[in-house]
Amino acid sequence: MIVENDCLILQIFQTGTGEGIPMSIMILQQAEREAQRMQANREELVERIARAVREDGTVQPLQGLYLSRSSLPLKPLHSVVEPSLCVIAQGSKEVLLGDSRYHYDPSHYLLASVELPRVSQVLEASKEWPYLSLRLNLTPTLVGSVMVVADHSSPGDHADVSAIAVSLLDGNLLDACVRLVRLLDSPTEAPVLMPLITREIIYRLLVGEQGARLRHLAILGGYTPPIARAVERLRQDFVRPLRIEQIARELGMSVSGFHHHFKAVTAMSPLQFQKRLRLEEARQLMLGEDLDAASAAYRVGYRDASHFNREYKSLFGVPPMRDVQRLREEALASAGR
Repeated sequence: MIVENDCLILQIFQTGTGEGIPMSIMILQQAEREAQRMQANREELVERIARAVREDGTVQPLQGLYLSRSSLPLKPLHSVVEPSLCVIAQGSKEVLLGDSRYHYDPSHYLLASVELPRVSQVLEASKEWPYLSLRLNLTPTLVGSVMVVADHSSPGDHADVSAIAVSLLDGNLLDACVRLVRLLDSPTEAPVLMPLITREIIYRLLVGEQGARLRHLAILGGYTPPIARAVERLRQDFVRPLRIEQIARELGMSVSGFHHHFKAVTAMSPLQFQKRLRLEEARQLMLGEDLDAASAAYRVGYRDASHFNREYKSLFGVPPMRDVQRLREEALASAGR
């Protein structure tokens, strides 16, 4: 293959025009330099995150910046994802949202634009090559201000843009992430430079293929995407009975239209979304306040304990109290390591 490529290049020199040859060579050289720059940045990101997080777990060295490390693949983890950019330096991960799966690795990034319950799992990790990642939280006001400066202030209608997606990580976005992590070694510069680099990252996202998704996050000139409003409403009132007709009417949608747009964004129906929020909250109440299953069920809106137990087992795989006991045992084992 190398010989064939050398012969091809020789033929270009022999038969091509004088103007075409330098341009072709320049393009090849530029592509090679860009590949080298990305590889160097990936290696630096691995080195810096590994140095900042020496034990398995997650730390927040700067406000809104989270670094994670895992030396082994993990079981599926139920959590609520905040609006954020997620970049993997080493290893791979999968996120499950409703029936949709999102797999990403060092060549891809994940963007979440709405706070949603999800299931995530580290797939590739070992002691020699631990999973390493960063997550940068994105606030609506900051995204909105960058949109104004970048002249991306007209969101348009993006009701069907899903709240989570994975895209290729380009060189400019990777470079900005590396410069952000470098600030860990410059605590006096971080308060000044972190906001600037964060704005650059948001700009890179806005002009990329996930720009429409990021605009879901912005509250700009009183504009809030209808489904984002519905998500926030359900998050605040998930204990109350779900009244689809009322929410649809407030958003100016038909019931069927609201169902369609909501599922396109969240990968769940409104009822599934509310149920997930209730069960996640019940789990936290049993863990944090030492409630029994019946009390936790009542606190999150269930009136039938057996119904709660069935739905809990369907989501988490085991009955409530057994699940809580397992989580506590795992936490004690981790603390003892």
